[in-house]
Amino acid sequence: MDGKLQKYLASEFEMKDLGALKYFLGIEITRSATSIFLSQNKYVLDLLIETGMLGFAPAETPIVQNLLAIYHDQVSTNKERYQRLVGRLIYLSHTRPDIAYAISVVSQFMHPPSEDHLVTVMRILSYLKKTPGRDLIFRKLGHLDVKGYIDADWAGNITDRSCTSSYFTFIGGNLVIWRSKK
Repeated sequence: MDGKLQKYLASEFEMKDLGALKYFLGIEITRSATSIFLSQNKYVLDLLIETGMLGFAPAETPIVQNLLAIYHDQVSTNKERYQRLVGRLIYLSHTRPDIAYAISVVSQFMHPPSEDHLVTVMRILSYLKKTPGRDLIFRKLGHLDVKGYIDADWAGNITDRSCTSSYFTFIGGNLVIWRSKK
């Protein structure tokens, strides 16, 4: 932290300099000369242990497209367990944009979850087993160009034929915003 800023903050607030940030709210922070890495590797491993998924085969993708819907003859599952697992996955998506879409899909079924929905959550966990240490990387690239990308799937949702869209924004070559919405 800049010396002047640190002195000013110390004059206004009681504070201690704890050094470089290494771990915060389940997110591991690692620095190099040119990059900052954010990872939730320990969080993923703890989640896999908690759910008993360490012994399962890893999945190649987090979700199968157009698999989930709500049918009248579905077998319901433990709603509290389902909601807790999806909530943990939502938190994990802060550093894992590769699972954001899959999580947005399973989040649609928080109130009437079925065994099929839980199987899909377990598939996301199996995918995480294959890729537990993926990091979000912020690099110094020497420019601050802003680029955005968007994709939309018009009426592709089999549940309600709604549009699903995603967008990504990069500043200086680094992903800073991603959103997947229905």
